[in-house]
Amino acid sequence: MNKHMKRRLLFGERMLLGDGTEPFNAVIPFRLRGTFILKDIQQALAQIQNKHPWLRALISHDEKNIPWFNVPEKAISIPVRIITRQSEDQWQEESRREWNTPFNYEKLPLIRFIWIKGENVSDMLFVFHHCLCDGGSAMSFLNEFLKVLDNPAAEIGTENPILGIQDVVPAHILNSRRQKLKAKFIGRLAATAIKWIPVGKKTVERQNDYLINWKLDETVSKELIAYCKSQKVTVNTFLSAAVLQAFKKVRAEKSFNKVSCPVDIRRFANQIKEDHIFAFGLMIVVSSYEKLSFEDNLRAMQKSVEQKTSKLNPYITMMVMESGHDALNSFTKLLKNGKSSNDCMFSNLGRIQIPHEYKEFTVETIFSPSVIGPLGNTTTLVVSTYRGKMDFSFMGSEGYLPYTEALSIRDEVMQTIYSQIKQTAIS
Repeated sequence: MNKHMKRRLLFGERMLLGDGTEPFNAVIPFRLRGTFILKDIQQALAQIQNKHPWLRALISHDEKNIPWFNVPEKAISIPVRIITRQSEDQWQEESRREWNTPFNYEKLPLIRFIWIKGENVSDMLFVFHHCLCDGGSAMSFLNEFLKVLDNPAAEIGTENPILGIQDVVPAHILNSRRQKLKAKFIGRLAATAIKWIPVGKKTVERQNDYLINWKLDETVSKELIAYCKSQKVTVNTFLSAAVLQAFKKVRAEKSFNKVSCPVDIRRFANQIKEDHIFAFGLMIVVSSYEKLSFEDNLRAMQKSVEQKTSKLNPYITMMVMESGHDALNSFTKLLKNGKSSNDCMFSNLGRIQIPHEYKEFTVETIFSPSVIGPLGNTTTLVVSTYRGKMDFSFMGSEGYLPYTEALSIRDEVMQTIYSQIKQTAIS
């Protein structure tokens, strides 16, 4: 499949891309036990690039200044930066550095690789621009990378890439006159409304960004999952409730009782496959109910989450957004300069289904991805579970949430987990 591929960026991707001066980068850190040589790493990177055209893409702007993904005839390799491993936490420092290093996407791919090289243990980071894909897609190419790093002859197939909205939205919806009119109408309405929403003149000073990472051991992770099952709620709902409670306790009247949670679009749009490089997210906002006990609140929240999720319509949402490209700038301005109205973004990637034993090495751990960008409040909590341990990455910026408060919020969340588990153990 060597034909020259290109496509216009969708609304959401353009929003994440911005004007290119401010990075919106995601980092996937993982730790391998074994010894490696650069040639093998480069070879594995070339193989995943070979499978996924968009991992080879550059971005160019047309005469109307609209950005396009453009896959050059001759692939440009994923850049690799190597540093000597000096400490266990070095990957966190490097993650922060990578958040703030823009991609030169006119000349290089929207993905790069950092090798923190140790004697028998290496930490490695995939860094990519968030307009390229989401954490789910990234786990998919991480899985493939490990497979071919271990065995260059392993078969990973080739991606049949998404070339536009027509590859996501079924034709009968995309071409339906009613749906088209509806999308246009909502699009116009939103575009007009957005232009009239008053926004501040200047963005919040972000100041220093930070990353806090911690794990639950296997026993506690298991007990937490069992607890959620017994309460008939998802781990997502439990953690959202714990996070909301922590914000309220630590920030009091400065808290909003709102957490925004991305919902994987793959659950609704079955044209989008697990291994598609794609970044379009759906979103719900979760709040907790006052005056209810923690358990009653959990059940009420679970119900509300299910209702909100069932109302999500990826197709019409996407059509609305695609009809609104001319409102992109006002929308971006609103996100940047509007008053923050939520406490944080919370994303749970769930169980990472990546093997940990390979012939040539073992995967000691995969840390939860981190991401930070210029569109408003940067406070984000990402959770994932690998080898039975729940891993938390909590990132933010002093200007939105002071580091000391972030630490207190972490402690409160942990406190809630422990006290709820304890209660079930007793009863």
